[in-house]
Amino acid sequence: MFEKPFEKRLSAWAEFRQELEESEEPFRRVVEFYNRAPYVSIHTDPWAPKCWPDPWELIYENQYDDFCRVLGMCYSLQLTERFKARRFEIHINRDNELGYTYLLYIDDFVVGYDDEILHRTSIPASFKPQHVYPMPPLQ
Repeated sequence: MFEKPFEKRLSAWAEFRQELEESEEPFRRVVEFYNRAPYVSIHTDPWAPKCWPDPWELIYENQYDDFCRVLGMCYSLQLTERFKARRFEIHINRDNELGYTYLLYIDDFVVGYDDEILHRTSIPASFKPQHVYPMPPLQ
């Protein structure tokens, strides 16, 4: 999807979100999907939510740092019927070995740590919470 022109990326992203509606492992699928996104080292300031790209800007810009990958996962799930009523949060954590990490919390599940899907009680103790951003519902 990511190598296509913008309009085709939008169509492919809509198809992907439709797949998430029926997937037996939607969280794993969304991680796999964004692991294929074109990676850049720095794109978006995770500390400035007013500057975050909206879902369509993210697809248009097509540049994904660690934070934008989590943001893309969040938007993709939020824009499904299946998950639209769930509670989404983006957590910024600090770890002495890993530095800053960005995790997506969907109710009690956590996505974004080492490509695993964890329960919120399974986050490593070395992760020190820095900030939590509740994500407003998307329409």
